[in-house]
Amino acid sequence: MMSPNAKKLLISNIKIFAQSGVIADGYIKIENKYIKEVGSMESLSSTDEYEVIPVPQNSMVIPGMIDVHIHGVNGADVMDATYESLDIMVNTLPKEGTTSFLATTMTESKPAIEKALQVTADYMANQQSASQAEILGIHLEGPFINENKAGAQPSDHILTPNKHTFLQFHELSKQNIKLVTLAPELDQDFELLQCLNENDIVASIGHSDATYDEACQAIAYGARHVTHLFNQMTGLHHRNPGVVGAAFHKEELMVELIADGIHVAPEVVDIAYRQLTEDRMILITDSMRAKCLKNGQYDLGGQMITVKDGKALLDENTLAGSVLKMNDAFKNIQLFTDAKIEQAMKMTAENPAKQLNVFDRKGSIAPDKDADLVLLDAEMNVCMTICRGHIAFKREDEQHENH
Repeated sequence: MMSPNAKKLLISNIKIFAQSGVIADGYIKIENKYIKEVGSMESLSSTDEYEVIPVPQNSMVIPGMIDVHIHGVNGADVMDATYESLDIMVNTLPKEGTTSFLATTMTESKPAIEKALQVTADYMANQQSASQAEILGIHLEGPFINENKAGAQPSDHILTPNKHTFLQFHELSKQNIKLVTLAPELDQDFELLQCLNENDIVASIGHSDATYDEACQAIAYGARHVTHLFNQMTGLHHRNPGVVGAAFHKEELMVELIADGIHVAPEVVDIAYRQLTEDRMILITDSMRAKCLKNGQYDLGGQMITVKDGKALLDENTLAGSVLKMNDAFKNIQLFTDAKIEQAMKMTAENPAKQLNVFDRKGSIAPDKDADLVLLDAEMNVCMTICRGHIAFKREDEQHENH
Protein backbone atom coordinates (compact mmCIF):
# COMPACT_ATOMS: atom_id res chain seq x y z
CA MET A 1 0.00 0.00 0.00
CA MET A 2 1.47 3.31 -1.05
CA SER A 3 1.91 5.91 1.66
CA PRO A 4 0.08 9.11 0.67
CA ASN A 5 2.88 11.10 2.35
CA ALA A 6 5.91 9.38 0.86
CA LYS A 7 8.98 11.60 0.81
CA LYS A 8 9.95 10.58 -2.74
CA LEU A 9 7.24 10.06 -5.33
CA LEU A 10 7.42 9.25 -9.03
CA ILE A 11 4.74 9.96 -11.62
CA SER A 12 5.64 8.25 -14.89
CA ASN A 13 4.28 7.40 -18.35
CA ILE A 14 2.06 10.45 -18.42
CA LYS A 15 1.51 13.51 -20.62
CA ILE A 16 2.98 16.51 -18.80
CA PHE A 17 2.09 20.14 -19.45
CA ALA A 18 5.42 21.43 -18.16
CA GLN A 19 6.76 24.98 -18.05
CA SER A 20 9.26 24.02 -20.76
CA GLY A 21 6.53 22.61 -23.05
CA VAL A 22 4.39 19.50 -23.44
CA ILE A 23 6.11 16.16 -22.78
CA ALA A 24 4.04 13.46 -24.48
CA ASP A 25 5.37 10.58 -22.38
CA GLY A 26 7.11 11.90 -19.33
CA TYR A 27 7.91 11.58 -15.66
CA ILE A 28 8.04 13.84 -12.61
CA LYS A 29 10.20 13.10 -9.60
CA ILE A 30 9.02 14.65 -6.33
CA GLU A 31 11.21 14.95 -3.25
CA ASN A 32 9.77 16.27 -0.01
CA LYS A 33 7.55 19.16 -1.10
CA TYR A 34 9.28 19.97 -4.36
CA ILE A 35 9.56 18.93 -7.98
CA LYS A 36 13.01 17.40 -8.34
CA GLU A 37 13.04 16.47 -12.04
CA VAL A 38 10.75 16.68 -15.07
CA GLY A 39 11.63 14.84 -18.26
CA SER A 40 10.71 12.35 -20.96
CA MET A 41 10.59 8.65 -20.12
CA GLU A 42 13.69 7.84 -22.18
CA SER A 43 15.80 10.05 -19.89
CA LEU A 44 14.44 8.54 -16.63
CA SER A 45 17.30 7.19 -14.54
CA SER A 46 17.38 5.50 -11.11
CA THR A 47 13.99 5.15 -9.48
CA ASP A 48 14.94 2.84 -6.62
CA GLU A 49 14.04 5.11 -3.73
CA TYR A 50 10.84 6.41 -5.31
CA GLU A 51 7.30 5.23 -4.69
CA VAL A 52 5.54 5.06 -8.04
CA ILE A 53 2.11 6.68 -8.18
CA PRO A 54 -0.18 4.59 -10.40
CA VAL A 55 -1.86 6.83 -12.99
CA PRO A 56 -4.92 6.14 -15.14
CA GLN A 57 -4.34 5.53 -18.85
CA ASN A 58 -4.54 8.60 -21.12
CA SER A 59 -4.19 10.93 -18.16
CA MET A 60 -2.27 14.17 -18.08
CA VAL A 61 -0.72 16.37 -15.44
CA ILE A 62 -1.13 20.15 -15.20
CA PRO A 63 0.03 22.68 -12.59
CA GLY A 64 -2.12 23.03 -9.47
CA MET A 65 -4.82 25.67 -9.89
CA ILE A 66 -4.78 28.91 -7.91
CA ASP A 67 -8.09 30.57 -7.00
CA VAL A 68 -7.54 34.23 -6.11
CA HIS A 69 -11.23 34.82 -5.35
CA ILE A 70 -13.10 32.27 -3.25
CA HIS A 71 -15.33 32.83 -0.22
CA GLY A 72 -16.29 29.30 0.71
CA VAL A 73 -17.09 25.69 -0.13
CA ASN A 74 -18.79 22.66 1.39
CA GLY A 75 -20.63 24.52 4.16
CA ALA A 76 -17.65 26.71 5.15
CA ASP A 77 -16.99 30.41 4.58
CA VAL A 78 -13.96 32.60 5.32
CA MET A 79 -16.28 35.00 7.19
CA ASP A 80 -17.16 32.23 9.67
CA ALA A 81 -13.79 33.21 11.15
CA THR A 82 -13.08 29.73 12.54
CA TYR A 83 -10.26 27.21 12.13
CA GLU A 84 -12.95 24.59 11.43
CA SER A 85 -14.23 26.43 8.35
CA LEU A 86 -10.73 27.02 7.00
CA ASP A 87 -9.96 23.32 7.63
CA ILE A 88 -12.97 22.38 5.49
CA MET A 89 -11.82 24.70 2.70
CA VAL A 90 -8.20 23.52 2.55
CA ASN A 91 -9.30 19.87 2.60
CA THR A 92 -12.12 20.20 0.05
CA LEU A 93 -10.52 22.38 -2.61
CA PRO A 94 -7.97 19.78 -3.85
CA LYS A 95 -10.96 17.73 -5.11
CA GLU A 96 -11.47 20.38 -7.80
CA GLY A 97 -7.76 20.76 -8.57
CA THR A 98 -7.18 23.88 -6.46
CA THR A 99 -3.83 23.64 -4.67
CA SER A 100 -3.65 27.22 -3.36
CA PHE A 101 -5.98 30.19 -2.97
CA LEU A 102 -6.68 33.57 -1.43
CA ALA A 103 -9.17 33.37 1.43
CA THR A 104 -11.68 36.02 0.37
CA THR A 105 -13.62 38.19 2.82
CA MET A 106 -16.69 40.27 2.07
CA THR A 107 -18.46 43.40 3.24
CA GLU A 108 -19.68 42.83 6.78
CA SER A 109 -19.36 44.76 10.05
CA LYS A 110 -15.84 45.97 10.86
CA PRO A 111 -15.52 43.57 13.85
CA ALA A 112 -16.62 40.62 11.66
CA ILE A 113 -14.00 41.47 9.01
CA GLU A 114 -11.34 41.98 11.69
CA LYS A 115 -12.07 38.61 13.24
CA ALA A 116 -11.91 36.84 9.86
CA LEU A 117 -8.56 38.52 9.13
CA GLN A 118 -7.09 37.55 12.51
CA VAL A 119 -8.28 33.95 12.37
CA THR A 120 -7.05 33.49 8.78
CA ALA A 121 -3.62 34.96 9.66
CA ASP A 122 -3.34 32.70 12.74
CA TYR A 123 -4.38 29.69 10.67
CA MET A 124 -1.76 30.49 8.02
CA ALA A 125 0.93 30.77 10.70
CA ASN A 126 0.01 27.72 12.77
CA GLN A 127 -2.25 25.28 10.94
CA GLN A 128 -1.13 24.97 7.32
CA SER A 129 -0.25 21.44 6.30
CA ALA A 130 1.48 20.39 3.08
CA SER A 131 -1.23 17.85 2.25
CA GLN A 132 -3.92 20.54 1.86
CA ALA A 133 -4.57 23.50 -0.42
CA GLU A 134 -2.36 26.37 0.73
CA ILE A 135 -3.79 29.72 1.78
CA LEU A 136 -1.47 32.19 0.05
CA GLY A 137 -3.04 35.21 1.69
CA ILE A 138 -6.27 37.18 1.89
CA HIS A 139 -8.38 38.88 -0.78
CA LEU A 140 -10.23 41.75 0.92
CA GLU A 141 -13.39 42.14 -1.19
CA GLY A 142 -15.15 45.13 0.32
CA PRO A 143 -15.97 47.03 2.45
CA PHE A 144 -14.49 49.79 0.21
CA ILE A 145 -17.01 49.41 -2.61
CA ASN A 146 -19.80 51.39 -4.29
CA GLU A 147 -23.31 50.94 -2.91
CA ASN A 148 -24.72 51.17 -6.44
CA LYS A 149 -22.73 48.08 -7.41
CA ALA A 150 -22.94 46.16 -4.13
CA GLY A 151 -24.58 43.05 -5.60
CA ALA A 152 -24.81 40.53 -2.77
CA GLN A 153 -22.47 42.54 -0.50
CA PRO A 154 -24.55 43.98 2.41
CA SER A 155 -24.69 47.72 1.68
CA ASP A 156 -25.21 48.85 5.29
CA HIS A 157 -21.60 47.83 6.08
CA ILE A 158 -19.95 49.56 3.11
CA LEU A 159 -17.16 52.01 4.05
CA THR A 160 -15.61 54.83 2.05
CA PRO A 161 -12.13 53.79 0.90
CA ASN A 162 -9.88 54.74 3.77
CA LYS A 163 -6.16 54.23 4.15
CA HIS A 164 -6.22 54.20 7.98
CA THR A 165 -8.95 51.57 8.24
CA PHE A 166 -7.14 49.48 5.66
CA LEU A 167 -3.83 49.68 7.52
CA GLN A 168 -5.61 48.50 10.71
CA PHE A 169 -7.00 45.57 8.72
CA HIS A 170 -3.57 44.82 7.26
CA GLU A 171 -1.93 44.81 10.68
CA LEU A 172 -4.58 42.44 12.08
CA SER A 173 -3.96 40.14 9.11
CA LYS A 174 -0.22 40.10 9.96
CA GLN A 175 0.42 41.67 6.53
CA ASN A 176 -1.32 38.81 4.75
CA ILE A 177 -3.72 40.89 2.62
CA LYS A 178 -2.50 40.33 -0.94
CA LEU A 179 -5.38 41.71 -3.02
CA VAL A 180 -8.02 44.38 -2.34
CA THR A 181 -11.19 44.98 -4.35
CA LEU A 182 -12.29 48.61 -4.19
CA ALA A 183 -14.33 51.26 -6.00
CA PRO A 184 -11.61 53.74 -7.03
CA GLU A 185 -14.09 56.52 -7.87
CA LEU A 186 -14.78 56.84 -4.12
CA ASP A 187 -11.11 56.84 -3.11
CA GLN A 188 -10.35 60.47 -2.17
CA ASP A 189 -7.15 61.57 -3.97
CA PHE A 190 -6.55 57.85 -4.66
CA GLU A 191 -5.10 57.65 -1.16
CA LEU A 192 -5.94 53.98 -0.59
CA LEU A 193 -4.72 52.99 -4.06
CA GLN A 194 -1.38 54.64 -3.40
CA CYS A 195 -1.15 52.94 -0.01
CA LEU A 196 -1.80 49.51 -1.61
CA ASN A 197 0.81 50.20 -4.23
CA GLU A 198 3.40 51.20 -1.60
CA ASN A 199 2.70 47.97 0.29
CA ASP A 200 2.96 45.78 -2.83
CA ILE A 201 -0.68 44.73 -2.57
CA VAL A 202 -2.68 44.08 -5.77
CA ALA A 203 -5.33 46.81 -6.14
CA SER A 204 -8.40 45.61 -8.01
CA ILE A 205 -11.24 47.64 -9.52
CA GLY A 206 -14.51 45.97 -8.57
CA HIS A 207 -18.05 46.63 -7.30
CA SER A 208 -17.43 49.97 -8.97
CA ASP A 209 -19.44 52.69 -10.73
CA ALA A 210 -16.27 54.22 -12.20
CA THR A 211 -16.28 55.81 -15.61
CA TYR A 212 -13.64 54.80 -18.13
CA ASP A 213 -11.65 57.94 -17.26
CA GLU A 214 -11.84 57.20 -13.53
CA ALA A 215 -10.68 53.64 -14.17
CA CYS A 216 -7.73 54.99 -16.19
CA GLN A 217 -6.85 57.39 -13.35
CA ALA A 218 -6.94 54.44 -10.96
CA ILE A 219 -4.50 52.58 -13.21
CA ALA A 220 -2.18 55.59 -13.10
CA TYR A 221 -2.24 55.30 -9.29
CA GLY A 222 -1.48 51.58 -9.34
CA ALA A 223 -4.68 49.58 -9.99
CA ARG A 224 -3.66 46.44 -11.88
CA HIS A 225 -6.52 43.97 -11.53
CA VAL A 226 -10.26 43.77 -12.20
CA THR A 227 -12.61 41.79 -9.94
CA HIS A 228 -15.06 39.41 -11.71
CA LEU A 229 -15.30 41.15 -15.11
CA PHE A 230 -18.82 42.35 -16.09
CA ASN A 231 -20.32 41.61 -12.68
CA GLN A 232 -21.14 44.70 -10.56
CA MET A 233 -19.28 47.29 -12.62
CA THR A 234 -20.01 49.87 -15.32
CA GLY A 235 -20.53 48.00 -18.55
CA LEU A 236 -19.25 48.59 -22.04
CA HIS A 237 -21.23 51.26 -23.89
CA HIS A 238 -20.08 52.64 -27.21
CA ARG A 239 -19.91 56.19 -25.84
CA ASN A 240 -19.11 55.32 -22.22
CA PRO A 241 -16.60 52.45 -22.17
CA GLY A 242 -16.84 52.05 -18.36
CA VAL A 243 -14.77 49.66 -16.26
CA VAL A 244 -15.34 46.87 -18.79
CA GLY A 245 -13.94 49.12 -21.53
CA ALA A 246 -10.89 49.86 -19.39
CA ALA A 247 -10.41 46.14 -18.71
CA PHE A 248 -10.46 45.46 -22.45
CA HIS A 249 -8.33 48.43 -23.42
CA LYS A 250 -5.65 48.76 -20.75
CA GLU A 251 -2.88 46.17 -20.81
CA GLU A 252 -1.81 47.02 -17.25
CA LEU A 253 -4.85 45.16 -15.93
CA MET A 254 -5.17 41.45 -15.18
CA VAL A 255 -8.82 40.49 -15.33
CA GLU A 256 -10.79 37.93 -13.30
CA LEU A 257 -13.66 36.06 -14.91
CA ILE A 258 -16.24 33.63 -13.52
CA ALA A 259 -16.52 31.13 -16.38
CA ASP A 260 -19.66 29.32 -15.21
CA GLY A 261 -21.88 30.39 -18.12
CA ILE A 262 -24.24 31.97 -15.55
CA HIS A 263 -22.44 35.09 -14.32
CA VAL A 264 -21.29 35.73 -17.87
CA ALA A 265 -22.95 34.19 -20.94
CA PRO A 266 -20.71 31.75 -22.81
CA GLU A 267 -20.71 34.00 -25.90
CA VAL A 268 -19.53 36.96 -23.79
CA VAL A 269 -16.84 34.80 -22.19
CA ASP A 270 -15.64 34.18 -25.75
CA ILE A 271 -15.72 37.91 -26.62
CA ALA A 272 -13.72 38.69 -23.47
CA TYR A 273 -11.22 35.92 -24.17
CA ARG A 274 -10.64 37.14 -27.73
CA GLN A 275 -10.03 40.63 -26.42
CA LEU A 276 -7.94 39.82 -23.33
CA THR A 277 -6.43 36.51 -24.49
CA GLU A 278 -4.87 34.06 -22.03
CA ASP A 279 -2.21 36.68 -21.27
CA ARG A 280 -4.52 38.88 -19.19
CA MET A 281 -7.27 36.62 -17.90
CA ILE A 282 -7.46 34.88 -14.53
CA LEU A 283 -10.18 32.29 -13.94
CA ILE A 284 -11.81 32.40 -10.51
CA THR A 285 -14.73 30.66 -8.84
CA ASP A 286 -16.01 33.38 -6.45
CA SER A 287 -17.69 30.39 -4.83
CA MET A 288 -19.69 30.44 -1.61
CA ARG A 289 -20.36 27.88 1.13
CA ALA A 290 -23.08 26.18 -0.95
CA LYS A 291 -20.55 24.75 -3.41
CA CYS A 292 -20.56 20.93 -3.06
CA LEU A 293 -23.90 21.07 -1.21
CA LYS A 294 -27.47 20.42 -2.36
CA ASN A 295 -30.02 22.98 -3.57
CA GLY A 296 -31.35 25.00 -0.64
CA GLN A 297 -30.90 28.17 1.38
CA TYR A 298 -27.52 29.28 2.69
CA ASP A 299 -26.01 32.22 4.52
CA LEU A 300 -23.76 34.74 2.74
CA GLY A 301 -22.69 37.78 4.74
CA GLY A 302 -25.69 37.43 7.03
CA GLN A 303 -28.13 37.22 4.10
CA MET A 304 -30.10 34.22 2.91
CA ILE A 305 -29.07 32.96 -0.51
CA THR A 306 -31.12 30.45 -2.50
CA VAL A 307 -29.14 27.91 -4.50
CA LYS A 308 -30.93 26.08 -7.26
CA ASP A 309 -29.43 24.11 -10.13
CA GLY A 310 -26.05 25.82 -10.12
CA LYS A 311 -27.35 29.36 -9.51
CA ALA A 312 -26.91 31.23 -6.21
CA LEU A 313 -29.41 34.10 -5.91
CA LEU A 314 -29.96 36.82 -3.29
CA ASP A 315 -33.29 37.67 -4.95
CA GLU A 316 -34.78 37.05 -8.39
CA ASN A 317 -32.29 39.32 -10.12
CA THR A 318 -29.13 39.35 -7.99
CA LEU A 319 -26.46 36.68 -8.39
CA ALA A 320 -24.70 35.97 -5.09
CA GLY A 321 -21.36 34.32 -5.63
CA SER A 322 -21.18 30.99 -7.42
CA VAL A 323 -21.03 27.26 -6.86
CA LEU A 324 -18.45 26.90 -9.65
CA LYS A 325 -15.56 24.47 -9.22
CA MET A 326 -12.14 25.39 -10.54
CA ASN A 327 -11.85 22.28 -12.74
CA ASP A 328 -15.19 23.23 -14.33
CA ALA A 329 -13.92 26.74 -15.03
CA PHE A 330 -10.90 25.06 -16.65
CA LYS A 331 -13.20 22.93 -18.82
CA ASN A 332 -15.68 25.72 -19.58
CA ILE A 333 -13.09 28.18 -20.89
CA GLN A 334 -12.12 25.53 -23.47
CA LEU A 335 -15.78 24.82 -24.24
CA PHE A 336 -16.81 28.48 -24.62
CA THR A 337 -13.73 29.67 -26.56
CA ASP A 338 -10.98 28.26 -28.77
CA ALA A 339 -8.62 28.04 -25.77
CA LYS A 340 -6.66 24.82 -25.47
CA ILE A 341 -5.26 23.16 -22.33
CA GLU A 342 -2.08 25.27 -22.44
CA GLN A 343 -4.10 28.50 -22.52
CA ALA A 344 -6.54 27.31 -19.85
CA MET A 345 -3.76 26.43 -17.43
CA LYS A 346 -2.13 29.81 -17.99
CA MET A 347 -5.41 31.36 -16.73
CA THR A 348 -5.76 28.97 -13.76
CA ALA A 349 -2.12 28.72 -12.65
CA GLU A 350 0.57 30.88 -14.24
CA ASN A 351 -1.29 34.22 -14.33
CA PRO A 352 -2.56 34.09 -10.74
CA ALA A 353 0.89 32.97 -9.54
CA LYS A 354 2.55 35.88 -11.32
CA GLN A 355 -0.06 38.36 -10.10
CA LEU A 356 0.51 37.23 -6.50
CA ASN A 357 4.28 37.23 -7.00
CA VAL A 358 4.67 33.51 -6.22
CA PHE A 359 5.63 32.27 -9.70
CA ASP A 360 9.06 31.38 -8.34
CA ARG A 361 7.37 28.48 -6.51
CA LYS A 362 3.84 28.05 -7.95
CA GLY A 363 1.98 28.19 -11.24
CA SER A 364 3.93 25.82 -13.50
CA ILE A 365 5.61 22.41 -13.56
CA ALA A 366 9.35 22.95 -13.31
CA PRO A 367 12.23 21.67 -11.13
CA ASP A 368 12.59 23.25 -7.66
CA LYS A 369 9.01 24.52 -7.61
CA ASP A 370 6.39 23.32 -5.13
CA ALA A 371 5.00 19.95 -6.20
CA ASP A 372 1.46 21.28 -6.75
CA LEU A 373 0.07 19.02 -9.45
CA VAL A 374 -3.29 17.95 -10.83
CA LEU A 375 -3.81 14.70 -12.73
CA LEU A 376 -6.71 14.84 -15.16
CA ASP A 377 -8.30 11.97 -17.06
CA ALA A 378 -9.12 12.11 -20.77
CA GLU A 379 -12.38 13.97 -19.99
CA MET A 380 -10.41 16.49 -17.91
CA ASN A 381 -11.91 15.37 -14.62
CA VAL A 382 -9.62 15.49 -11.60
CA CYS A 383 -8.32 12.04 -10.66
CA MET A 384 -5.60 13.13 -8.26
CA THR A 385 -4.30 16.33 -6.68
CA ILE A 386 -0.86 16.67 -5.11
CA CYS A 387 -0.29 19.61 -2.76
CA ARG A 388 3.36 20.35 -1.99
CA GLY A 389 4.44 16.78 -2.61
CA HIS A 390 1.59 15.10 -0.70
CA ILE A 391 -1.40 13.36 -2.21
CA ALA A 392 -4.29 15.55 -1.08
CA PHE A 393 -7.04 13.92 -3.16
CA LYS A 394 -7.42 10.63 -5.01
CA ARG A 395 -10.60 9.91 -6.95
CA GLU A 396 -11.13 6.41 -5.58
CA ASP A 397 -11.12 7.89 -2.06
CA GLU A 398 -14.16 9.88 -3.16
CA GLN A 399 -15.90 6.74 -4.46
CA HIS A 400 -15.40 5.03 -1.09
CA GLU A 401 -16.93 8.05 0.64
CA ASN A 402 -19.98 7.83 -1.58
CA HIS A 403 -20.68 4.14 -1.02
